[in-house]
Amino acid sequence: MHTNYYFLRQLAPALEPHLMGLKFMECFSQDRDELVLVFAQARGKINYYKPFFIKATLRPDFSGLLFPETVQRARTNSVNLFESLVGEEGAGRAVVAVTSFLNERCLAIRLEDDFTLLFKFFGNRPNLLAFQGNEVVDLFNQNLATDNQLLLSAMDRPIDQSYEAFERAGYEYRKLFPTFGKVVNDYIGQQQQRLGIESATEPDRLWALVQETVRELSEPHYYLTRFNYKPALSLLPINGSDPEVPVRVFDNPIEAANRFFIAYNGLNTFEREKAELLRLLDKRRRRAAAQIEATMQRLIAREEGVSHEEMGHILMANLHDIPEGQGGRSPERITLYDFYRDQPVTLKLKPDLSPQKNAENFYRKAKNEKIEEEHLTGQVADREAELVRIDQYKQTLTDIRTLKELRRFIKQHHLMASETGAVDDEAAPLFKEVMVEGFRILIGRNAKNNDLLTQKFSYKDDLWLHARDVSGSHVLIKYRAGKPFPKTVIERAAELAAWYSKRRTDSLCPVIVTPKKYVRKPKGLAEGQVVVEKEDVVLVEPRG
Repeated sequence: MHTNYYFLRQLAPALEPHLMGLKFMECFSQDRDELVLVFAQARGKINYYKPFFIKATLRPDFSGLLFPETVQRARTNSVNLFESLVGEEGAGRAVVAVTSFLNERCLAIRLEDDFTLLFKFFGNRPNLLAFQGNEVVDLFNQNLATDNQLLLSAMDRPIDQSYEAFERAGYEYRKLFPTFGKVVNDYIGQQQQRLGIESATEPDRLWALVQETVRELSEPHYYLTRFNYKPALSLLPINGSDPEVPVRVFDNPIEAANRFFIAYNGLNTFEREKAELLRLLDKRRRRAAAQIEATMQRLIAREEGVSHEEMGHILMANLHDIPEGQGGRSPERITLYDFYRDQPVTLKLKPDLSPQKNAENFYRKAKNEKIEEEHLTGQVADREAELVRIDQYKQTLTDIRTLKELRRFIKQHHLMASETGAVDDEAAPLFKEVMVEGFRILIGRNAKNNDLLTQKFSYKDDLWLHARDVSGSHVLIKYRAGKPFPKTVIERAAELAAWYSKRRTDSLCPVIVTPKKYVRKPKGLAEGQVVVEKEDVVLVEPRG
């Protein structure tokens, strides 16, 4: 929350007494994505008189402000910035105000002659801009060209945050408070769980919690804690991700910003890599738990409903009650006695088939239903085993103390093979890629691209997958010498093949799996078409 709207709203009035009466004397950079602003009453022969420094880091992955007591400027590799705002002969321009903006992640230092220095903390696009009047006259990161079109008058962002707007938003408070961010939303989630508030059925209690949170954000303490295994600055007493790290509380936002900045940038390589791994494991655990929940709901819904086998039995048992249509056809819908549940049940039939043929159709679907049930049960077991593995990994990580141990552990278990890993070879811009347990999965983008993947970028030992009997992407699991293809990797690749096909909306999709050596493309076939000489088939749920 160190660049959050609610923190900047507290920081601006805290900074103003330090800057009023000073002049903006200098801005320089001696490191990429970092700059220093100098404010002082005057400049003497040797140094500034009563200077105040602001050191800003404006990287895409991290942005923040530090207010150090002193800054030593390097003699070389240092460049002056925003010289037009310093005034003639470096005399400086006086600070007239420090302001924040409504519902926006910006902080402005206003200078005389209608100049403004604006810190913009927009996600991965932070920047420092200089305005004269309403228009940009200079900026720090020149690569963010669209910042030149920003208007100072448009920085305030009014949002209707009334209860009526909450109702119109379907009781989704995040739509009304986009400025909350991850830390505040996590805090509200913790409070909801503690108080037992159901969002869908208790909107009044949820709204009261949101309003109380807004009040706390307006009169905050500043908590230096850990969130997602990294130092975090919170205006709320959230539960940190590392119980062994004590939470420090501050009353002054400048001191809190300094302490956070030093803590975050003081992380060593071991701490950063360990935090990244723990966040990845948490993400995988949440995904596995969500998959178990969704699959269990599907299994429960199947048990509660009338199965296709039961439909077939009911239909056959009531044949004498079914009126024959013209040519022995069936009605589109019919209500019959359900002897399983001792109540009427309405069956949907195919009118172009006889009742007996409709019953056969139900029995055929029942076979697929059993296969799907076995598949879903297997999925639950696999995900539960994954949860156990993840918890074991996290427990083991608590005892790892060195970078060498950490990297050996990661390599041994392929733990950083994320599903969005970058490709570092010539295939990278051509195909979609997913990494699963250290195996590369390549996905064709269209018919022509499918041919390129299968004909030019595959080897005989790669595993080839495609949704059966429909058009879709060719999918390859790249072979790793001496490594058999794990079942979980094949299943994930099959889910992707189903997702990138015309069976995407099916509840279950058959996918062809075969070594690439059994796939060939005879002359005369259209783009993307191949002949598969030998195949296995797996049934999976399409998932991107």
